Amino acid sequence: MCDSCGCGEKTFEAKVAEIIESIRPMLQNDGGDIELVGCDEDKTVRVRLQGACKGCPGAQMTLKMGVERMLKQKISDVKEVVAVD
Repeated sequence: MCDSCGCGEKTFEAKVAEIIESIRPMLQNDGGDIELVGCDEDKTVRVRLQGACKGCPGAQMTLKMGVERMLKQKISDVKEVVAVD
């Protein structure tokens, strides 16, 4: 819900969180996980990779070709997805 007016519209971060939650089971099946850290004003999404994803050589490809691609398909405003420690 929109924090500023209560209009019932989901916030950008709420939409991102919903999609991240839908991606999590795929990563968990491979021993990894993902946590939404936050969203910046410029629509950069910050996530934390966990489990087998943390330090995995293919993590950057999963982040860009999987997570970022899916988020951009569903939410056109997403600028990019970056991993934080």
